Amino acid sequence: MFRRKLTALDYHNPSGFDCKDETEFRNFIVWLEDQKIRHYKIEDRGNLRNIPSSGWPKSFEQYLQDVNCPFTVEERQESVDWLLGLAVRLEYGDNVEKYKNCPPATATEAAKPSDPLIHLDSSNPDFKAGVLGLASLLKIQRHDDYLVMLKAIRILIQERLTPEAIAKANATLNEAAQILRLLHIEELRDLQTRINEAIVAVQAVIADPKTDHRLGKVGR
Repeated sequence: MFRRKLTALDYHNPSGFDCKDETEFRNFIVWLEDQKIRHYKIEDRGNLRNIPSSGWPKSFEQYLQDVNCPFTVEERQESVDWLLGLAVRLEYGDNVEKYKNCPPATATEAAKPSDPLIHLDSSNPDFKAGVLGLASLLKIQRHDDYLVMLKAIRILIQERLTPEAIAKANATLNEAAQILRLLHIEELRDLQTRINEAIVAVQAVIADPKTDHRLGKVGR
């Protein structure tokens, strides 16, 4: 998932990096801050560098907030991917000439995009409203984390959108469309009947008017 970005950043083990390994993960964060992001001053990196400390998760949580990462410590893969993206942008800004003539990614690499959900702004009110609407429609239990809800929605949709389910839904829609068409035709017929009756009534008035001389106009 992270190999391309790790390779671009010259990480020592881009193919074997495992963010689920706690020690490897903590060392990686320290390396990323020391070598690439450098958001803190060197003297302020002590808590982050204290890898064995039981308070390290709190230090990492503070670090995510300080670099304005939209993800939490519980969303490890998402936060790692976001930090890597930040590091790549900073690295490129520091070495524009180095990367200017780099060859483009191969078709195989380009065909493996990261999960698009991790780039969504889960704090956006429109996003929250949309997720809640979908969850209500699909009868999915609400969750405090809107991205978790959206992932559940995606899984449910992927499971339901099988060829058999789509074919069944199309048959149901066709039947409903036929019923609506018949109802519409009946309404049109009723409307045409009323129009015809109105035309006949108007023609009767025009054919046999009675003049009211007191009003100076034709009336009944």
